[in-house]
Amino acid sequence: MNELRLKIAVQRSGRLSDDSVGLLRKCGIRFGNGMGKLRSVAHNFPVEILFLRDDDIPQYVEDHVADIGIVGENVVAEKRCRVETVERLGFGSCRLSIAAPRAFTYSSVADLNGKKIATSYPNILGDFLRSKSVDAEIHTISGSVEIAPSIGLADAVCDLVSSGSTLFSNGLKEVETILRSEALLIKSPDQVDQKSEILEKLLFRIRAGKAAEQNKYVLLNAPNDKLERIIEVLPGMRSPSVLPLAESGWSSVHSVIPEEDFWEVVERLRTEGAEGLLVLSIDQMIR
Repeated sequence: MNELRLKIAVQRSGRLSDDSVGLLRKCGIRFGNGMGKLRSVAHNFPVEILFLRDDDIPQYVEDHVADIGIVGENVVAEKRCRVETVERLGFGSCRLSIAAPRAFTYSSVADLNGKKIATSYPNILGDFLRSKSVDAEIHTISGSVEIAPSIGLADAVCDLVSSGSTLFSNGLKEVETILRSEALLIKSPDQVDQKSEILEKLLFRIRAGKAAEQNKYVLLNAPNDKLERIIEVLPGMRSPSVLPLAESGWSSVHSVIPEEDFWEVVERLRTEGAEGLLVLSIDQMIR
């Protein structure tokens, strides 16, 4: 009898490939890297990884060929398949933006009326233009969108932007952001329940890893007469651990600080008298 496995679709190569594979490995799942093949069965967890083109992942999930998929929000929005978001994964951040030649005078989206815009995202771009009552021609192309204005194919482009360096090197400027995107874990809304237990176990591991990335473990020494104030500063999960030091009048304090508050909290701790601060990354964080 075949073992029940959760089928996960990930990008075979490209922007999200390494991070998707890295996420599964951080969850403790051991499998081959997919080189030269389209699927890999995990050795120690009931999952099967399918290595696919990112544009195909939403359709494979909708058709139940894959149970879940890791794919960019931009692809989900463009393909319009019947899928739902299970988890926002926090990597692969980018934006879908309209860009024009640097000599193009741009004051508002109305300046795009009558222009030709090249893109690989005609559905998202079309919705945006209609919402702004802009009448522009959409020219759908795949790949190398940024060169369209320089070869006379279009007046502007709509493409994914991370750092903006590709636009700059092609003489373009970003003029309008129409979608912000990150990697999503998706599934079909009518997915059967047979594999829900495996999915929940996987989500437990993913969320533990995400929580770890968003927090820092801090150890510090505190004079006992300032301990109460120092504890008030710490935003730990419940309350910090306090252990007496060999030196009389001092304690060791252990806690977890959210990444976004880290430097502000550390500065306040030093002001309140904390010494010998040691900061550690967290591998997994189980709530």
